[in-house]
Amino acid sequence: MPIVLNGTTGIANATWTTGTRPSSPVAGQQGYNSTTGSPEWYNASISSWVAFSTTPTYAVEFLVVAGGGGGGGHATSDKGGGGGGAGGYISNSQSVTLGSSYSVTIGAGGSAGGSSPNTAAGTLGGNGSNSVFNSNTAIGGGGGAGGFTGSGTDHGGSSGGSGGGATQGGSGGAGTAGQGFAGGNATSGSPDGGAGGGGATAVGTSATSAAGANGGAGINWQSVGTSYAGGGGGGAYSGSGGTGGAGGGGNGGAANADGVAGTANTGGGGGGAGGGNNAARVGTTGGSGVVILRYLGAQIGTGGTVTSAGGYTYHTFTSSGTYIA
Repeated sequence: MPIVLNGTTGIANATWTTGTRPSSPVAGQQGYNSTTGSPEWYNASISSWVAFSTTPTYAVEFLVVAGGGGGGGHATSDKGGGGGGAGGYISNSQSVTLGSSYSVTIGAGGSAGGSSPNTAAGTLGGNGSNSVFNSNTAIGGGGGAGGFTGSGTDHGGSSGGSGGGATQGGSGGAGTAGQGFAGGNATSGSPDGGAGGGGATAVGTSATSAAGANGGAGINWQSVGTSYAGGGGGGAYSGSGGTGGAGGGGNGGAANADGVAGTANTGGGGGGAGGGNNAARVGTTGGSGVVILRYLGAQIGTGGTVTSAGGYTYHTFTSSGTYIA
């Protein structure tokens, strides 16, 4: 029915059902939906019909990655340090309200494990810090164990997004359920390398030889081609260091060498320090976190670095800020 103007009865809008809405609506077009019993208008910015009494909303997919844990250090004539656990990650979607503001916090990477020349043990790598989008919180990765000389046990860092790797018969830190996997364990006895830190999709490899063990693999979110939240590789007592997990995990140090830091804005764990008989080596810092938002169609919101690909608009936050929907 077309619009009818009547000085007595007012305006009668065009009428349709949800199933018979205009197939090619224009911005601002309006009518009465007999299915919902409400007048509605077409909001072209979100490509959706909106009831007059409703504040427009749209769906946003998000990836939140916390800071990765730092790699463990070592002492002189010591075992390699454990790799840092990857930052925890959350991947989901939620409805946002047009024009509303949503806070974004980017977690820092954990500190590097220090060396303790001529003493028994290197120190733990620091835990990464949490990243947050609105109320969605990813937990920072656990720090890697410091290298240990003697018969004691040196455990991986506290539970985080992913646990840090262990040394000298220790257990890797536990991962946070749904956000990352545990760090690897280490056998006791003969000189062993450090275990790998846990990643977003796999546990860190356990250390069973003098070489460093590998970090757990990260996640290729929505198959966009970039991986995040890889665990750090363990440092070697002798030989080569462990490889960091895909997703920014730093490589563990070879014998008598420092590790490699986790890559910034990936949540990758830091590589553990290499062991050996030379000067004490240090672990490395974990990579800082990142928050990525995406939605179908042209740009609607503001905040972060805005790009487009495959019909989606992306907002990438590498530092804390605000998303305005």
